[in-house]
Amino acid sequence: MMEIETKTIENDLEFLRQISREVDFEKDNYKEVIEKLDYYCKNVGLVMAMAAVQIGIPLRILYLKKTDFSRLDEEYNEGRVLINPKILKQEGLTTYWEACASCLDNFGLVERPYKMEIEYYDENGKRHVETFEGTECTVICHELDHFDGVLHMDKAIKLMQMAAPERKIWRESHPYTIIRKDDPFISEKQKILTKGE
Repeated sequence: MMEIETKTIENDLEFLRQISREVDFEKDNYKEVIEKLDYYCKNVGLVMAMAAVQIGIPLRILYLKKTDFSRLDEEYNEGRVLINPKILKQEGLTTYWEACASCLDNFGLVERPYKMEIEYYDENGKRHVETFEGTECTVICHELDHFDGVLHMDKAIKLMQMAAPERKIWRESHPYTIIRKDDPFISEKQKILTKGE
């Protein structure tokens, strides 16, 4: 049994705020990191995905467990890994009430793109360019923020404290919402901030 501890804002805020570095395929033992993420997501955490920094490893590796919000009650694991992902293009606008294993009961309404094109590497070091849409895009965006020390709480347009059972009920009446599918991504929060400059 692996000993894996989640980094949280209660004790590890400074750690979570650091910038994760890119994986060096020649020097880093990235396959061991993937094993730890896989173990955590399958056995420890009730999560949709996990960035390596959340389990104490500041490398740009993210693990996707559940990105289909219509199947959140099911036991399944996508087991997909994205290494050194970079956003090439973002479009559309969505909102979702996000939570995070690292952020305790902080629950926030966050604006994300509907669609994005990403360059990433798989666990064999092969480069891919892929477009992700809908809820998959939302989950990936949340994890990519972790690589830059950004938490969903920082981006939330509304924030409240809510435990996991309450969050599940809240999301039934406040589901994932698509505002638009195209046009370059810019959040309403960004628009307000830009107008104030």
